Amino acid sequence: MKLQPDQFDVQSINAHGPGWVKIDGETTHESLVISAGGQRFEWHCTSFDALREEHFAKLAELDAEVVIFGSGQRLRFPPVAWLKPLIEKRIGLETMDTAAACRTYNILAGEGRRVVAALLLEAA
Repeated sequence: MKLQPDQFDVQSINAHGPGWVKIDGETTHESLVISAGGQRFEWHCTSFDALREEHFAKLAELDAEVVIFGSGQRLRFPPVAWLKPLIEKRIGLETMDTAAACRTYNILAGEGRRVVAALLLEAA
């Protein structure tokens, strides 16, 4: 029994690897934010240590029910204080490595959820 369509009606992540992702056929090597609502923009951070509270405040401005944070090649959690803008707007945040975040984003976007993926892409 077929459970998922062959093609998404939303932008999807076609492939990923250390330091890159391919979204709807276009490869990027820069950290980015992608949403099921069609938004895509550079996230302006090159490493986990370069992240700041402002990066997460920007995510709170988006129309999302959940944010998937891809923390790079390994799992790392942002300080709780940085999540205050998301918490105030009752936006959920799930943290995982970037490869898992790519897979999870595709599943949730394919289900029609208001999901945003914030993907940290670190040089391999």
